[in-house]
Amino acid sequence: MHLSGPMEVSGGSVPTQEKCEAQFDLGVTLSLFSWPSLSLAVANNWGGPDSKDKREWFAQTTIDLLNENPDADGEWIETFLLQVMLDEFEVNVDDESGIEVAEQILRLRRDCAKGDFREVVAMKENWDRKGGKSEDVGKLFEKKERNKEDDETDGSEEDSDEDEDEDEDKDVDMDEAPPLVKVKEPVVPEVDEDGFTKVTKKRR
Repeated sequence: MHLSGPMEVSGGSVPTQEKCEAQFDLGVTLSLFSWPSLSLAVANNWGGPDSKDKREWFAQTTIDLLNENPDADGEWIETFLLQVMLDEFEVNVDDESGIEVAEQILRLRRDCAKGDFREVVAMKENWDRKGGKSEDVGKLFEKKERNKEDDETDGSEEDSDEDEDEDEDKDVDMDEAPPLVKVKEPVVPEVDEDGFTKVTKKRR
């Protein structure tokens, strides 16, 4: 994937809607992949042996939900993020990082819609600098591009067979994994009498 830097955006050329969406998707993915609470859960396999795949599913599901709910606010996004962390990784996050990720996602949505990709580019550079694996992020978009190409075809059986052959040659990505959880309306995390939830990991 070729990322565009700030100079291209400020050079007068107007980015296409497709490019704006791709940059936003990348930004959401990087927001989650860089979330310390999620990174810790994946590193310790708190979501089970398929924790890494769950993280990829988490990113794609978040992107899909945001596309389906363009008016979602920060509280709604935070609630969804925390619920997935609890349900899938058995981690109850209460360090305010959830709202920080949600607010960053809202900011990315606003900026990318205007063709401003500077924060996404900075996030990608930071991810690479810290040794993050670009292929982990890129896998999500390889599948998205393949799906987009499929939508542009007539959907013939021949094309479908060719796509299946191509998929078999690629590494298994999140869309090929079995569904991990059912997408549902976020449930507000339970809070104590002081208005805080505890930072705990559920005991198995």
